[in-house]
Amino acid sequence: MSTEKTTTENEQYTFIQIILIWLCAGIPMWLLGWVAYPALSKGLSTTDSGLMRLRLLTVGLIWQFVLSMIILYREEGNIRLKTIRRRFWLNNPVSPKTGEKNKKLWWWIIPLILLTVAAEFLLSGPLNNQWVTLFPFLAEPSGYNAAELLENPEQWIGAWNLLVLFTVLAVFNTFLGEEFIFRGVLLPKMEGVFGKWDWVANGVIFSFYHLHQPWGILGGILTGLLFAFAGKRFRSNWFPIILHSGQSVFIFILILGMVLGLA
Repeated sequence: MSTEKTTTENEQYTFIQIILIWLCAGIPMWLLGWVAYPALSKGLSTTDSGLMRLRLLTVGLIWQFVLSMIILYREEGNIRLKTIRRRFWLNNPVSPKTGEKNKKLWWWIIPLILLTVAAEFLLSGPLNNQWVTLFPFLAEPSGYNAAELLENPEQWIGAWNLLVLFTVLAVFNTFLGEEFIFRGVLLPKMEGVFGKWDWVANGVIFSFYHLHQPWGILGGILTGLLFAFAGKRFRSNWFPIILHSGQSVFIFILILGMVLGLA
């Protein structure tokens, strides 16, 4: 049986609607990152301020999940799992040639993972360095690098609270939050404005949404394009969810090792 677009999916967003959803997803993150964090982290140690930033960003990501559910309910009249799977393309990959679901297409996840790793570890760094060289005011301020939290592994032995915090953040970052909004809500309804280049537009606005950490915007375009391309090509947003979650899995294992005293 061929896969057909539903009535609601055929009702494509306008440019204004796309921008409004982008702003609704982004503004809370920008305020939490640039207003709430500096205010609430005054006088805190490096460790406590780092944890504060993670907690604030987690709140923003949870809001994105709530926002996606509000939009889904307004469009579909319910937020049942069946509706979520259909509207957000949470299904087996669909062949671009036949329009039918084909489980064999899951093999494409392997080269896509390799491309994502190459983009994140080989290309994003130099691009971001060039980006902040051109626009030095976008450079990362002191105290904003979450990696600083992990510089002293000994302090995290037995700190299960850090693992729980990161797990919640990761789930909403790479699945229920950013992916639900950008690939679930937006991507299926951007073709009406951007045509066959909707995945490009999706990847670009996804990268520029990260104004709460603008030093990574240019490099982030590469991964944003890969996520959006995979989702659109196979009409399955499990692809970008998996690709987006790779780094989170790596960091989870690293933190788990520290908590267990193995790092």
